[in-house]
Amino acid sequence: MFNIPQASARSGTQATKALLRRLHFYIGLFIGPFLLIAALSGVAYALTPQLENWWYADVLHTGSQGPAKPLDEQIESALKVAGPDVSISAVRPAPGVGDTTRVMIIDASHGASESRALFVDPVTAKVLGQLNVYGTSGVLPLRTAIDQFHRSLMLGDVGRLYSELAASWLWLAALGGLLIWLSHRAPVNRTGLRSLHRSMGLWLLLGLLFFSATGLTWSRYAGENIGVLRAQFGWSTPSVSTTLRPDNHSTPIDEHAEHHHDGSMVVQAKPAQASVFMQVLSAARSAGVNAGKVEIKPGRDETRAWVVSEIDRSWPTHVDAVSVDPGSLKIIDHVVFQDYPLAAKLTRWGIDAHMGVLFGWVNQLILIITGLGLVTMVTFGYLMWWRRRLSLSAQTTVIAVWRDLPVRWRLVVLILAALTGWGLPVLGVSLVLLLALDLLLTLRLHGRKVHEA
Repeated sequence: MFNIPQASARSGTQATKALLRRLHFYIGLFIGPFLLIAALSGVAYALTPQLENWWYADVLHTGSQGPAKPLDEQIESALKVAGPDVSISAVRPAPGVGDTTRVMIIDASHGASESRALFVDPVTAKVLGQLNVYGTSGVLPLRTAIDQFHRSLMLGDVGRLYSELAASWLWLAALGGLLIWLSHRAPVNRTGLRSLHRSMGLWLLLGLLFFSATGLTWSRYAGENIGVLRAQFGWSTPSVSTTLRPDNHSTPIDEHAEHHHDGSMVVQAKPAQASVFMQVLSAARSAGVNAGKVEIKPGRDETRAWVVSEIDRSWPTHVDAVSVDPGSLKIIDHVVFQDYPLAAKLTRWGIDAHMGVLFGWVNQLILIITGLGLVTMVTFGYLMWWRRRLSLSAQTTVIAVWRDLPVRWRLVVLILAALTGWGLPVLGVSLVLLLALDLLLTLRLHGRKVHEA
């Protein structure tokens, strides 16, 4: 067995403080680079609405004046440009004056999460341009690139581990910093890096906790556990049933559709007629789907109803949805956001706030300030470490300090670590690796002391 030394004798309170400081140091040193990347790319993502409106202005907006053409005429115009052997995956009618109608089509050349959007001037029914879009929500290329970098460094599922690692440790770093501040009784130099680091942490605490919690819902492993928990407590987001036959079942709503691109696109067995879109939309309007921003999705085959969804996620949130039988135009199911369970509403609002769309530019500004604040805090942490020129083994290690805790507190720490690692698997694995490094440093430090003695 390893002969692991105990740290110098100290009270349980002192040992707890030392444990918090050492763990906070490790998080900053090893997780800091991942937090920096996530924060900077998150700031870039928060700016995408303005960037897209500028970069894609020629297809997103039009200066044409006059009454809009019927929706079916706009769709027919798009299909003429799209060519034969294509199917419509979704249509988004122009939400307001000066906006274009978006017709999303798929063919054999498109991948499972890719489609092509044709942007139609609703006044002239002329196609202004076309772009490849991604995911079930049709995200434009610029936002897609920034989003994929933010989520996975453009490395696919393997890259997603980086963002899950950052989100898994961020809340622990934030709360640990708070506890260290509460336990600090010595006079503080308010002009030093340490004081600035602490002050910024206090001001940004709620934002950092929010980033961590909502970010984990997108993660691969922790996100699955969160999904299971929500399902067990009935917190899942309601979805409309699209069943036209008794042997079919509805698909749950994916609240993250706009922020990831691995969902399969709707593929129709037969191309839908343009006139049906207008009829289905009219039926949905009669059923109370009144938001300006809506999306019409055909059923993937003749056994499925069509779905008309509100897609305005700003405040107040408009995400009602109805399913419509395209043959009889009968309403099959209707889901109203006002009737969502509270947990589902909080999930919807949390995701939209994380993406910067809930409160418009105010939401974006808060995200940018919080993201840049996190970047500054991490930078200050590295500067403090550099100035002190401390090696990893120059301080008391986590294992040595843990052995200074009272026996019951050791067990509490172990139980909490095990439960947290089970719920957040990436944190759990990285914690094991961190403790393995800490064990090596502990043994090295003990060997140095024995040699000096």
